[in-house]
Order: sequence, then C-alpha cells, then structure tokens
Amino acid sequence: MTYCIGMLVREGLVMMADTRTNAGVDNISTYRKLRLYGNDGKRLIAVASAGSLSTTQGAIQRVTKGLAHPETGKYENWGTFQSIYDAAIAAGRALRQVRDSMQDLAQAGVNFDATLLVGGSINGEPSRLFLVYSAGNTIECAADTPYLQIGELKYGKPILDRALHYDTPLNAAVKLGLLSFDSTMRANLAVGLPIDLMVAEAGAGQARTNIRIEESDDYYLELSQLWQQKLAKATDELPLPSY
Repeated sequence: MTYCIGMLVREGLVMMADTRTNAGVDNISTYRKLRLYGNDGKRLIAVASAGSLSTTQGAIQRVTKGLAHPETGKYENWGTFQSIYDAAIAAGRALRQVRDSMQDLAQAGVNFDATLLVGGSINGEPSRLFLVYSAGNTIECAADTPYLQIGELKYGKPILDRALHYDTPLNAAVKLGLLSFDSTMRANLAVGLPIDLMVAEAGAGQARTNIRIEESDDYYLELSQLWQQKLAKATDELPLPSY
C-alpha cells in the first residue's frame, strides 16, 4: 500500500510519498515513489505514484523514452514538455497504454490499477498539480481544495480538510502533510517510513527541499509525540455529553 500527497498553496508546492511496498507480511521493502525530472532551475516535474509497481514503472519508462504526440506525431519526454499540463496528459496516455497491454492479466485477477500525481513548473509557469488516473484522465488541484491524494488516503484526509488552506504557509503545509502521514501510518501498517519530501516555491524550476525523512528523524518523532499529547489534552478539555 502507498500514500502520497500533493499540496499546492500560494507559496508553492509540496509533494510527499511513503516508500513502503507490501506483498505480504513477510515481504515488505522500500521503493522510491516520488521522482523529480529536470530540477535544473528551468524545469521541475515531480511525479508520485501509487498502485501497481509494474504499471507505474512501465508508464514512467515510456514517458522517459518518449511518447508520440497523438496530433503532431512528435516524440515528447520529461525533458521536452512545454507545460506541467502536457506532462500530466502524456503520463495519462502512458498509464492507459500500459493498462491496455495488461488486459489478459486482469482476466487472471491481477490488479494493475495505478495513479500518479504530477506537479511542478516549466519555464516559469505558475506551479500546477494534477492527479492522473489509470484510464488516462486527469483532474487539476484548485485553490478551493489545495491538495490531492493517491493511495491509502482516507486516514490522512480529515486533518487536511480541516487545517490546510490555499494561504497556508509552505512550511506549515509540510507540517500538516507529516501529520497526515502520521495518522495514516498509525491506522495502516502497510504505509510506513521513510517518507520522500519535495518542496518548491511557487513557479520555481528547482526544488527548495528534496529529502528522505527516515525513522530516526528528530523533527518527525517530536511532531508525532506532540500531536498525540495535544490531541489527548484537547479531548479531555472538550465538554462531556449530557446523555
């Protein structure tokens, strides 16, 4: 199981992904699910993946090698897209192609569904964030709900709904994202540390932060402990029911 978040606020873009893969309780390993392309000051494309590893690997490799544009026939890849929208649409085509090539596996009961988050900025355009479904369709993140999730999303959604807004500062968005992960990991052992984190300022073609948060990370450990303590205290301070 996987959990990935993309948060698009006024100050910029935050993307986070866990690294745990789970093929049973005796087969758990670490795998990078957040990748950066370009990251050279002019072009930043961040791609987070959830679902079938074979599907996401196949789709990402297809885009890396180059996909023919359906109208122009010109081959495009992560290094040639003119906008984040173009990158998201191409990623959707790649997912659809891989999915269609695996129809025989579907009849055998193999689940090859996958989703992607594609975000960033190319040539100074405003930062954008898209969710790409395995059917190839996309939706774009908007200011009214400034985040998108893929994977095991239900446990970490409430805190984002309550506390994340378009005007939330970038560092505060990182904090909320980590709390969302903390809630998810407490509820589902198939999601776990390390967490890959990318932070980019609005319109930036290079990440300000690109790190892996390990199990021994001091800030994450302190945040998790304080959050648990403050939740318990707040619960105690709430009025008791009359029935």
